[in-house]
Amino acid sequence: MKKILLTVLLINCFALYLHAQKQTELSSPNGELKVSLNISDKIYYNISYNSDTLLTNNYLQLNLRNDTLGQKPKLAKQKRSQVKSESKPVVPLKFSTVKDEYNQLLLTFKGDYSIEFRAYNDGIAYRFITNKKTEVEVLGEDFVVNFPAGYLLHLQQPGSFKTAYEEPYTHIESTDWKASDKMAVLPVLIDTKKQYKILISESDLSDYPCLFLKGTGTNGMQSVFPKVPLEFGDDGDRSVKLLKEADYIAKASGKRNYPWRYFVITKDDKQLIENTMTYNLATKSQLQDVSWIKPGQVSWEWWNDASPYGPDVNFVAGYNLETYKYYIDFASKFGIPYIIMDEGWAMSTRDPYTPNPKVDVHELIRYGKEKNVGIVLWLTWLVVENNFEIFKTFQEWGVKGVKIDFMDRSDQWMVNYYERVAKEAAKYNILVDFHGSFKPAGLEYKYPNVLSYEGVRGMEQMGGCTPDNSVYFPFMRNAVGPMDYTPGAMISMQPNVYCGQRPNSASIGTRAYQLALFVIFESGLQMLADNPTLYYRNEDCTKFITQVPTTWDETKALAAQAGEYAIVAKRKGDKWYIGGMTNNKETSREFELDLNFLNNGKTYTMTSFEDGINAGRQAMDYRKKSSSVKSGDKIKINMARNGGFAAVIE
Repeated sequence: MKKILLTVLLINCFALYLHAQKQTELSSPNGELKVSLNISDKIYYNISYNSDTLLTNNYLQLNLRNDTLGQKPKLAKQKRSQVKSESKPVVPLKFSTVKDEYNQLLLTFKGDYSIEFRAYNDGIAYRFITNKKTEVEVLGEDFVVNFPAGYLLHLQQPGSFKTAYEEPYTHIESTDWKASDKMAVLPVLIDTKKQYKILISESDLSDYPCLFLKGTGTNGMQSVFPKVPLEFGDDGDRSVKLLKEADYIAKASGKRNYPWRYFVITKDDKQLIENTMTYNLATKSQLQDVSWIKPGQVSWEWWNDASPYGPDVNFVAGYNLETYKYYIDFASKFGIPYIIMDEGWAMSTRDPYTPNPKVDVHELIRYGKEKNVGIVLWLTWLVVENNFEIFKTFQEWGVKGVKIDFMDRSDQWMVNYYERVAKEAAKYNILVDFHGSFKPAGLEYKYPNVLSYEGVRGMEQMGGCTPDNSVYFPFMRNAVGPMDYTPGAMISMQPNVYCGQRPNSASIGTRAYQLALFVIFESGLQMLADNPTLYYRNEDCTKFITQVPTTWDETKALAAQAGEYAIVAKRKGDKWYIGGMTNNKETSREFELDLNFLNNGKTYTMTSFEDGINAGRQAMDYRKKSSSVKSGDKIKINMARNGGFAAVIE
């Protein structure tokens, strides 16, 4: 009888042990966020914040040619660890010192693969790790997310995998997103309609395609990826036709880490602005010497069509030597470290070695060096691919950086192209700005000479760039990495009267709104998009813009509601800057800001640019003010529709 009881007890203990192996949890260091895993026919997980389940019955799977990782998984072991560290980004877009604190769970399965989960105080992340002996073909990856209730989704939805990532955001109910509807690029922002927001993106993307999402039609969403291209055809000077694709999304080493999939989760929209998840999950800098990497502002001629005018312009303006010298003189006067020379500096977009004689790029590089202004040259991705030794040549010429355009794809081949460019450019001390690009996903930290990416509906879209759309950027696109939006318009209009066109380009939003963008938006290479003539005529605004740093020691969101408004304070050394922006709300918004972030016992001078009393109708109306402030003071600000607020406190 005793033997029978002992046997039953052992069986029950073994059953409990197996059950414990199949269900496990990982919590954030503060205990508020939790991922609960159920390992059965698949690897399922729920994500909750305290007692609120936010995502339910999600699952993950990696589908290889002859194996499906995550199908009927057999857990071999699990290992837990805690990490608390700090690091200093080479290009600090939010903080000069970034804290990295998380709890980690490494699940190792039979079949030579693992899944690593991390729980941060502001998010959850996971990735696959494989330890296969031979190269693998990845047929697909299942990133499946299900919602326990109807949520509101903020999405950027292209018509196909070929996209410049410049579509305006759409806002749809999760229950209405059908499987046949357009897919979405990352990042995606989810409003649970309670108090929580969830931002989804990826990091440490390398040798793998970008993740897209599509609706399931059952109140959820799932991953979809572009296939590997196999054959290309001619399609002009800046693209290629994809003639043949593989049936797989990646061919990869059997021993590798796959990209991180992450969820930033918060009860306060301000945390979305302050988050550093892409950085924390990225591969750290691979460069030994980074002393030559100099982020900064750049004067840009394309948006204003290289058209300075006025009594000091005694030459025919255009894409020529005299005009570019004028831009260099402007940059030098205001301490702007770079100018960009866009399309037209070379004789042909197919030949990067033969400058346009009307431009004389060699003379401009010499002149710029004399004036302490560096030259950044525009190129198509295709001409770079066909002339990959160009970076060595540009270093010999004295070029400081390149703006590479029209990639418009994010399959494995193109993701690898980005990394090849970053690595090769770094060998020759060349900075990189990617246009026509996907969103940042960690490469900019692995190779910090990558200072910015476009992949945003910016001011190039003229009247199609509205504050109603742009006010989402601090919470979505810019929340995952640097963003080349090209701000700086000196002609400001409200949307009902917009009529801007090159060379008299204009923006929607007030003048104070435009100034604020230089504080709010993050970019290691921040444009001044407008005409030097207009900057000279608005010297008080220009002096403010050109003193705003592009890198920061500290970022503190003061007031934030995604899609409505964002007010952010940022510190560089002893100076604080404040930028505020709001949407097309018909009435103005009033805020009371607490200056408790200032040092105690000191008196500061605040110089501010505020919407004028008529800015809601005449967007050019602004007021410049100066006042004394100290820690603990509360200031009231008013932002008109499509308005803003900008200040420096010193």
